[in-house]
Amino acid sequence: MSYNIFCIPRRSLLKLIGQTKAHNGVALCHSFVSPRCRYSSTFPTTNKIRAWQIYQYGNISELTLNQVTKLSAIESPSEILVQIHAASVNPIDLRMMGGYGQGLINVLRKRKGLSNVATEFPLTLGRDFSGTVVQVGRGVKGFKIGDEVWGAIGVERQGTHAEFTVCSENEISKKPPNISHLEAASLPYVAATIWSGLCTYGQLKKGDIQGKRVLVLGGSGGTGTFAIQMLKSWEASVTVTCSKDAVDLVTRLGADMVVDYGEQDVWSSLDMLPKFDLILDTVGDCSYQKLLHLLTPWTNSMLVILTTPLLSNSDKYGLMPGLVRSAITAGFQTLKGASSGKSVRWGIFRPNGKALCYVAQLVQDGKVTPVVHQSFSFSQVPEAFKVAADGHLRGKIVIDMISDSKNV
Repeated sequence: MSYNIFCIPRRSLLKLIGQTKAHNGVALCHSFVSPRCRYSSTFPTTNKIRAWQIYQYGNISELTLNQVTKLSAIESPSEILVQIHAASVNPIDLRMMGGYGQGLINVLRKRKGLSNVATEFPLTLGRDFSGTVVQVGRGVKGFKIGDEVWGAIGVERQGTHAEFTVCSENEISKKPPNISHLEAASLPYVAATIWSGLCTYGQLKKGDIQGKRVLVLGGSGGTGTFAIQMLKSWEASVTVTCSKDAVDLVTRLGADMVVDYGEQDVWSSLDMLPKFDLILDTVGDCSYQKLLHLLTPWTNSMLVILTTPLLSNSDKYGLMPGLVRSAITAGFQTLKGASSGKSVRWGIFRPNGKALCYVAQLVQDGKVTPVVHQSFSFSQVPEAFKVAADGHLRGKIVIDMISDSKNV
């Protein structure tokens, strides 16, 4: 098994659409289409759409509901315009609101040829969604107008807390037909993140996990509730940490053993258990040395960490020093694990339509069920952010973009 974990394809962060600026109280979305980028559409390109945006980094009070004039819907023959029926609020949305990742993301935008972009504002947050295709570029082969789709778009794109979003084929798949848009919107971002950690960087597949002992740290949030179900679909024996009020939830989702971190000394309890073959850290506040100690030595056991310092290091130290620092940290952790036959991987969110297609089948087969903590209407997006910021969620916060759209 390879120990090369610091391998992040640059393309995964280079999909920006348009530029935005404010003019007479209206946010203008500039997205010019060349003549060769013809498309099929049921969407009038002069329509105004609504979007929750921020004009500077800060807190939830920065959120503003704007009327956005779409001068052009898509700019590439491979892009798709989707009318959003539901979206969700993820931890990364709260962090990006405060400026998380701005240094690296803005540099990558310029490297893509958008050096004339003076500012990322007004910025629309939101990564995942469920909706209906209303426009397709002429190069799009796998989707057509009217298809119900779900997806998670790259962090460099304008987000999904809006009535429409532009995406590419590799960021979406067909929505599972047996769940609602509201339920569907809760899964794409966490599914893509888990897939990245386990399959893309961890290079794991079902056969590698079958019958293995797996520990999921933080099993009751959006990421943890999905991870439990996917791992159980791979026939793993799953141990989960969570608080007392979430024990019933994670047990219903399939957890074989639960360690209540509120009632027990979690490290003593975990240390008394047999060693694990895989640990998935969805929390990020645990010492990786302690976690490595819980893995079985010399069996290619693996620690997958989903909260990494990559973007925060770039913000704190600058682009190149931050990347170098992250590479050193990743390399040191990898070498530390390799010294006892273990490995460490960082799971970094990457849009992945093929992964979503796989997960859609799990949903259709009843092996994965969306877990929604609370839903909010489009007019209540700031309230949704407040609940997400409070933490201790049991599943995901979702936004119903349709229910009160006429009253917003």
